[in-house]
Amino acid sequence: MAPTPIPNLMSAIEIKAPGGPEQLVPAQRPVPIPKPNEVLIRVHAAGVNRPDVVQRLGQYPAPPGASDLPGLEVAGTIAIVGSNVTGLALGDKVCALLAGGGYAEYAVADAGSCLPIPDGFSFVEAAAVPETFMTVWHNVFERGGLKPGEVFLVHGGTSGIGTAAIQIAKLKGATVVATAGSDEKCDACTKLGADTVINYRTQDFVDVARNLPSKGVDVILDMVGGDYFGRNLKCLKPDGRLVIIAFLNGAKTEVDLAAIMMKRLVVTGSTLRARDLNFKAGLAKAIKRELWPAFTARQMPPLIHTTLSLAEAATAHRLMESSAHIGKIVLKIE
Repeated sequence: MAPTPIPNLMSAIEIKAPGGPEQLVPAQRPVPIPKPNEVLIRVHAAGVNRPDVVQRLGQYPAPPGASDLPGLEVAGTIAIVGSNVTGLALGDKVCALLAGGGYAEYAVADAGSCLPIPDGFSFVEAAAVPETFMTVWHNVFERGGLKPGEVFLVHGGTSGIGTAAIQIAKLKGATVVATAGSDEKCDACTKLGADTVINYRTQDFVDVARNLPSKGVDVILDMVGGDYFGRNLKCLKPDGRLVIIAFLNGAKTEVDLAAIMMKRLVVTGSTLRARDLNFKAGLAKAIKRELWPAFTARQMPPLIHTTLSLAEAATAHRLMESSAHIGKIVLKIE
C-alpha cells in the first residue's frame, strides 16, 4: 500500500494571545519537517494537560526550538522517518512525548521520545500515557524513591497525574493515600486502588495521614503548593520525601526548616518539558520496561474522562480549569 500523501498545510489550534480558553483558535500551519533524529507523526489523539493551560495563560512558554502550539503528548502513526532514525518505520503506531505541537494533525517528535502503542490500546488511551506516566514515574519513583511497602500520598487523585500515580504506586506495591474534592471523586480513587481516600473539603488530610497505622506517609506527590507545603511536612514520616510538580495554590510559602532537619526530610521537584532529549529518551525506556507489561495486560488502562475534537480545544481547557474531570481529557483528531 502506498503511503498516504502528506499535505503542505495542516489544521492546528494555536494560542492567539495569552488569556482565557477563547484564545485557543483554529489555524492552518505548514506541516512540520522532521530533523534527522525525529519522526513526523500523523496525530490521531492528543492529551490535554495542565501545563497546556499554563502555557495558554502566558506563564509556561515553549522551550527554544519547540513548536509554539500547545500539546505535550500524542498518539498516531509515523508519516516520515528522519534520516538518522533506526528502529521506527513508516506506519508504526506510536505515542510520544513532545515539547509542544500536539494540538495539530501532524507533529514532530524526537525518536527517543516515541514508544510503541501498547497492545490493545486505542489511540485515545495511548495519547494519555507519555506526559502523565513519565511525569509520575520520574517524580515518584526516580526522585521520590517510592519503594514497595511504603505509604504514598498523592494530592488531586482524580487528575490525570493523580489517577496515573494511584495506578502505578499500587502496581509497585505501595499503600496509596489520595485526596480529592468530592464523594464522587473519592469513590473514583477507591476504584483505581487507593487504600485511603480523603475528601479535603470535609477532612483534614494532615490529621488523617498522621492517624494512619503507619503514623504518616513516606512519599508525597504535590501539585498544590502554597500552604500545602507546611501541611505536607507534617504528614511525612522520618526520612520522608516531598515531591512538588506544580503549585496551583501559589509558588511561595513559609518553610519550617526545623521540621525538615529533625525528620531528615527530602524536598524535591521537577519539570519535564525543558529536560534534554537524552534524559527524555532514558525516561521513555524506563517506563516501557516498568509499565508496558501492565498496560498490555490491561492492569492499569488510563482513565479517560472524555474525548473532544481538535476544534473543541477551548472546551477541553474550560473543563480542565473547572477541575470537574475524573481522569484524562483527550482531543481526538480524525
